[in-house]
Amino acid sequence: MDYSLLERNFNKRGYNVHIFKTKEEAVSFIEKEVENENVGFGASITLQELNLAEILQKKNNLIWHWNVPGKKTLELARFTDVYFSSANAVSMEGDIVNIDGTGNRISMLAYGPKKAYIIIGKNKIVPTLEDAIERARNVAAPLNARRLNKKTPCVKTGKCEDCNSSERICRGILIITHLLTGMKYEIIFIDEDLGY
Repeated sequence: MDYSLLERNFNKRGYNVHIFKTKEEAVSFIEKEVENENVGFGASITLQELNLAEILQKKNNLIWHWNVPGKKTLELARFTDVYFSSANAVSMEGDIVNIDGTGNRISMLAYGPKKAYIIIGKNKIVPTLEDAIERARNVAAPLNARRLNKKTPCVKTGKCEDCNSSERICRGILIITHLLTGMKYEIIFIDEDLGY
């Protein structure tokens, strides 16, 4: 993985980039960066694998967590100063792709907190935007649907069937091509496979 090229491309698009060899190094960095904040977390296997919510609640006010029921998360989102998420995929060119079922995660990344940390394992890095969309739809979404025990065609086939199921989890897609005006993103790359 050419992390120097990845960093240059994301920097050119306005992001702050941090690269770590291990998840432990990344968590140590985040612990030092985030203190005395109102912190929120989007639903993410990557964040669960890092145990971030449990670690950060020691020095922060954890006000929004993926375990909070649907509509309640939207109410709590207004009070989040720092938001943590992952991405379904990113391109080497500097694009960030997320698919969402309720819209809470993509809305927070588009217009929400003072700062968002997007944490990405090497398995989610692909060459182009087209590859990132493909990965989000045909790798991440079916795995998440399976994890959530959804009765959707993608659970059986392992790829998006563009279904109309009431249990469909891919209802909105956010493609961030450049730093959004007024937002501050800390992009954290970890040289390990993390999440879906």
